[in-house]
Amino acid sequence: MKNIDPISSIMSTKIIALNREDDLEKAEILFKRHKIRHIPVVKEDVVIGMLSYTDLLRISFADAIDDTDTEVETLVYNMFTIDQVMAKNVVTVPSDATIKEVAEILSKKEFHALPVVDDGRLVGIVTTTDLINYLLKQL
Repeated sequence: MKNIDPISSIMSTKIIALNREDDLEKAEILFKRHKIRHIPVVKEDVVIGMLSYTDLLRISFADAIDDTDTEVETLVYNMFTIDQVMAKNVVTVPSDATIKEVAEILSKKEFHALPVVDDGRLVGIVTTTDLINYLLKQL
């Protein structure tokens, strides 16, 4: 197993992102439509936060079982902003960080995704699922 491979070899570059002005209803629709669990919050490609599907579940009665349902109960979402719900102290990694370095960060922290940032700009996202899939290919 090569643990010196750069994270750029397994990260997602098709980035789904939100702006702090977006609403939580839009966030839930993106989570369900793209079957993802983490969305970076950006201001002109600069990461300012991270929103997870779990963050939404904490404040709502969102149906975690039916991910295909695109209708959203907006009453609770209207009480909060993305800025209030997102994680603000986001750990990021550069695209040349090794897979081993990223695995070590994720194994020690309480989150499951890292934005990949080069020269201050969001270029990708890497998740624990990406790491597991990489590991499975190695076996």
